[in-house]
This record gives sequence, C-alpha cells and structure tokens, in this order.
Amino acid sequence: MQIERTVTTDRPIADVFAYLSDFTTTTQWDPGTVRTTLTSGDGGVGTVYANTSRFMGRESQLTYTVVERAENARIVLRGVNRTVTATDTMTFAADGGGTTVTYVAAFQFSGLAKYLGPLLAPALKKLGDGAEAGMRDALATL
Repeated sequence: MQIERTVTTDRPIADVFAYLSDFTTTTQWDPGTVRTTLTSGDGGVGTVYANTSRFMGRESQLTYTVVERAENARIVLRGVNRTVTATDTMTFAADGGGTTVTYVAAFQFSGLAKYLGPLLAPALKKLGDGAEAGMRDALATL
C-alpha cells in the first residue's frame, strides 16, 4: 500500500530540504507522529531515528534508517517493526524561487496485518491527508 502527496511552498529548496531531512521534525508536521528522536548519525545515510506513531488509536514504535540521501534532491528512510516496513521517500524540485516536495510512503505489512491491509486503506488515506496539510503549514512558517 502506498500514499503519495505533493506540497508546493514559496520557501527555497535548501531550507525545505534541511527541515524535512531532519526526521525529528515529523512531530511538527505529521499528525500520526507522537515523537521522533535521533538515535545515531548526522542525518546522512545510516542515520537512525526512533519513531513513535499513533495509527488507528494504537501507538507503535518504528526504527527508521536513512537509506539514501541526495542533498536538496531526495531522501529515503526505511522504518521497521514486527508488523510493518515503511519506506518514506521525499523528492525535492526547485519551483521558481520555491520548492515542490513529493512525499511517498509505502507500507509492506507482515504477520496478521498483511491480511488486514485492504481494510487499512481509508485510515492510510486519512494519515496522508493529515501529513500533507501539516507539511504545507509547517513549510509556510520556515
């Protein structure tokens, strides 16, 4: 399952990339995030974040690792726990003096959750809508 959202802002690409590539900022723009802390690294490939999210009324912990990073262009993080692997990809494009961000979150469920996947689609859509609105609002205040 996958959600994709695009947000355009008048903020410069370097500022937008710096903000969103620091995954601890998810608490400011992703309504599903309860807390994200930097566990190790400097933001580059191999950096690890501990994330606590709330989804459908339940909290879960994921360990996110930066698996790809191209300055001012793209960052990919992979989050894992025993029931899901989430791959979050953000691509950045200059848009005049501003920036367009395309955010894709892909979810691969395992265990019992794998069979419930189709039932999760409405909740994932709502999560994506909230993240899009939150990202738009947060980027407007940079």
